[in-house]
Amino acid sequence: MAREQSYIVGAYEHPTRKAPDKSVVQLHAECAAGALADAGLTKDDVDGYFSAGDERGFRAPPIVDFLNLKVRHCDFTDIGGSAPLQHIAHAAQAIAAGKCNVALVTLAGRPRTALVQPPPDVTEPDLLWEWPLRTSLLDSYALCARRHMHEYGTTSEQLAWIKVAASHHAQHNQYAMLPQVVTTEDVLASPMISEPLHRLDCCVISDGGGAVVVARPEIAKSLKRPRVKVIGAGESIQGQSAGRVELTASAARQSGAIAFAEAGVKPSDIRYASIYDSFTITVLIALEDLGFCKKGEGGRFVADGNLISGIGRLPFNTDGGGLCSNHPAMRGGITKVIEAVRQLRGEAHPAVQVNDCSLALAHGTGWLMGARHSCATLILERE
Repeated sequence: MAREQSYIVGAYEHPTRKAPDKSVVQLHAECAAGALADAGLTKDDVDGYFSAGDERGFRAPPIVDFLNLKVRHCDFTDIGGSAPLQHIAHAAQAIAAGKCNVALVTLAGRPRTALVQPPPDVTEPDLLWEWPLRTSLLDSYALCARRHMHEYGTTSEQLAWIKVAASHHAQHNQYAMLPQVVTTEDVLASPMISEPLHRLDCCVISDGGGAVVVARPEIAKSLKRPRVKVIGAGESIQGQSAGRVELTASAARQSGAIAFAEAGVKPSDIRYASIYDSFTITVLIALEDLGFCKKGEGGRFVADGNLISGIGRLPFNTDGGGLCSNHPAMRGGITKVIEAVRQLRGEAHPAVQVNDCSLALAHGTGWLMGARHSCATLILERE
C-alpha cells in the first residue's frame, strides 16, 4: 500500500431497501452511475472494475459488458461481506502498480425480495462434514456470543447497547429500515432467535447496494470533491486451525494490525469507526480485536452509550448500520466504507456528524465467525 497513491473520489448508497422491480445487475448499474456522478466522472473514465459474486452465476464478463465498461484490470475475489473493503485495497494496489487509473467497486443484491438459498455444494471440504449437522450462520454467531459471556462475563444488556447506539443514529437516516430509537430493555424483550441473541441483536435483510470510485492522485486532485485517502489496509482469513477454534477472537486481529501499521496510526487516533454489524457480537469482538479495548473488555466499552455520536468516545455506524439501516445482498461491507467517506467529507447527517473527523476506520467481516471467516480493514484520512 502506497500512502499517497489512491483516493476515494466517489461514493453512493442505493436508497432502495426493497426492489421487486429491479434486477441485481440493474442495481449494480444504478450504484455505479451514482458513484461516478458523485465523483464527477463517467463510465468512460473507468479502467478497473472490482466486485464479488453477489448472486449465483454472477461472473465478470457479463457484468462488465452490461455496464459497458472498457477495463484493463478487474478483480472478482469473493471473501463474503468484507469483500468490498478488500476490493478497495486491491484497487489502491492496482493503481499504485499502474494497472489502472480509475477503479469502480460495486455491490448489489435482492435478498429481501427474492431470498434464494442455493443447494449446498457438498464437494466443499467443510460442508462435507458440517452440512449433516445443519450448522447455521445465526447459530455460529450465537455460539461466539455465549462463549464470550462464559469467558469474560459479557452480558446481553451490554450487547444490547450496540443496537441502542445504532438506533440513535438510524433515526436521522431517512432510508433506514428501522429508524425508531430502542432501549436495552426493548432489545432484551425482543424474541430470542438463537440463545443468547435476540431478534434486535440481528441485522436487517435488505435489497439495494452501493459503489465506490478509487482514483490515482492526479485525477483525484483534478476533481471538485473532497479527497479521502486510503492510507492503510489489511485483510486476513481465520479458520478452525485443525480443531483449535477461537470463538471469541476474529481475523480482525491480523487485518487491523496490518492496516494500522501501514497507516502509521493507532486505534486511539481514530475519530470514527464503521464496524460490520451482522450481529451485535460481531461488533463487540471486532472492537476488541482492532485494539479499541482489551480482549474481554468489549462489554464495558460499548455500554452506556459509548458508541453514540456526540455522547460516546467512539462514534460508530452513524447511518444506523446493518442493525438498523441497510445490509444489501447480506454483504454489508460497502456501506461501511460509504458512511466513513461521508464522515470524512463532513457530509453525514448534522445530528451524527463527528466534529473534525479527519481519520476513520472501516471494517468488514465475511462468512461465519466461529467457523471460518474473513476480515478486511481500511484506514481512511481526509486530506
